[in-house]
Amino acid sequence: MLTLHAMIYHITTEKEWAVCANQSEYAPAAFAKEGFIHTSRLHQLEGVLQRYYSGRKDLLLLKIEEKLVEPDLIYEPSANKELFPHVYGKLNKSAIVEVVDNFTAEVLTALKSDH
Repeated sequence: MLTLHAMIYHITTEKEWAVCANQSEYAPAAFAKEGFIHTSRLHQLEGVLQRYYSGRKDLLLLKIEEKLVEPDLIYEPSANKELFPHVYGKLNKSAIVEVVDNFTAEVLTALKSDH
């Protein structure tokens, strides 16, 4: 059994975040197809940012308090066998403790240096 960590993170776009602006829950467009929301631990963000969002200028980072997530949160292996947290349901916004605007590799470097 895994011990719960304090924070998990989700990278999204300004457009996807805006779609859920007036709702109490958040789910990206991919949720309908995949059935879960991809999240990461802090040390995993750099790889996710490089693989899926390289060069994007419209990104936000959601900082999520893991213990406040209401849907099932399950750590599952990715293709490289690394465990990633997946949220199996729409994410209650009350678990989001901060939204970081203009998320880039430089912002990530600063975030990592704070921890």
